[in-house]
Amino acid sequence: MTLSVPVKIPEVGESISEVAIGEWLKHEGDFVERDEDVVVIETDKATVEIPAPESGRVTKILKQEGDSASVNEVIAYIDSDAVNDVPKKNAKSNNRAGQRDEAPKKPVGAPDDLEKPTTDQRHTDEMTDSTASSPKTNGEDTSVQPAAAANLEPESDLREKTEEAGTLDSLPAQNRQAFDEPAQTLPHRPMEEHDREPAIAPEKKDRMQSARPTKPVQDRQQTTERQDKTVPMSQLRRKIAERLVHAQQNAALLTTFNEIDISAVIDLRNKHRDAFAQKYDTKLGFMSFFVRAAVEALRLVPEVNAEIHGENIVYHKFFDIGIAVGGGKGLVVPVLRQAERLSFGEIENAIADFARRAEQDKLTPGELHGGTFTISNGGIYGSLLSTPIVNPPQRAILGLHAIQDRPVARQGAVVVRPMMYVALTYDHRIIDGREAVKFLKHIKNLIEEPVRMLLGI
Repeated sequence: MTLSVPVKIPEVGESISEVAIGEWLKHEGDFVERDEDVVVIETDKATVEIPAPESGRVTKILKQEGDSASVNEVIAYIDSDAVNDVPKKNAKSNNRAGQRDEAPKKPVGAPDDLEKPTTDQRHTDEMTDSTASSPKTNGEDTSVQPAAAANLEPESDLREKTEEAGTLDSLPAQNRQAFDEPAQTLPHRPMEEHDREPAIAPEKKDRMQSARPTKPVQDRQQTTERQDKTVPMSQLRRKIAERLVHAQQNAALLTTFNEIDISAVIDLRNKHRDAFAQKYDTKLGFMSFFVRAAVEALRLVPEVNAEIHGENIVYHKFFDIGIAVGGGKGLVVPVLRQAERLSFGEIENAIADFARRAEQDKLTPGELHGGTFTISNGGIYGSLLSTPIVNPPQRAILGLHAIQDRPVARQGAVVVRPMMYVALTYDHRIIDGREAVKFLKHIKNLIEEPVRMLLGI
């Protein structure tokens, strides 16, 4: 009796009740090992691989790619009594194919390869031989003019004519001489005036050019193909679009800007770069400074770390900082849990791991769930200034941008400093402009004097 084991959609998040089938890694008739990935599903935050509950052969697939499925819904069946005989058959067929296709390989640099000239070499040799064999007499140019060379009959043609005629004696004397003596080059003769083509009068030339038929513009346009490509939006992209539109339509969003001198952070990084990398096995970047600065600014301005639940405002006493990163299938925001407890090294390692796994679509829904505040660094793409959109249900987001050398005033003098624009987009329903400016100024002070973060001042 065949035992069919169902493949079900697991629970992938607290608030996720429906997913989309992204890609089937195994198809009907394929053998799968226990815990081997069978299908990739997409949620509104990430992609997740579902492993096989048992070893066996996939007998039935109930949901196709792009279909929606609910949590705990059966999407496929596996025959756990099936035996995996595919590898043995493949091995035998591969051996037979290898014996048939096996042929002695010519070693690199064999004599034939070394003696065979390349196209460029042959072209160069031909040019060299033709140049060297061109006879010159008494310093005069005796090269054959094109028109004269065309009138000479090649030796092979003369021999064919001779064979048809019967004997050499029947040839004229000048042709018979071609067999006995090498061909002589003609002396150079300067071009006479009568050899030149007569010039065409300007007015006649214009009439001739205007009389030439031209290709109609419509025909030329038809030869250029203008094509469109229609691709359905993935589940992840649809959810991102829905959340962004929802955020714009259901919040009173406002953006406040400031500018930060990054000189102190750059100097600190350059001074301790090697020691930091040796201890934490990662680079000392800029994000760890801004994460720590954001935590301190959130302590100072708790409204930025709050949410709206109905008619209530919920102030979070913990700091789960979301880090927006570009994934293989779109923007994702993994969360640094309790960032206030993390060291610079732990923050840098976590962000590097997020970025690497986001590119591979390996982040789990649990890592993408929640968050009380988000930092988005568009500067890595070269963005100079932007207005980021909040990530609901959060009420604020900090946008970082590219660092550029700009002239600034310092103690009455104009100097060049590495500067960065920062932007805070916030929900004006619970965060006033005063709080937003206060938040950004505290970020600015901590980044321009990073030692204050270490001293807690």
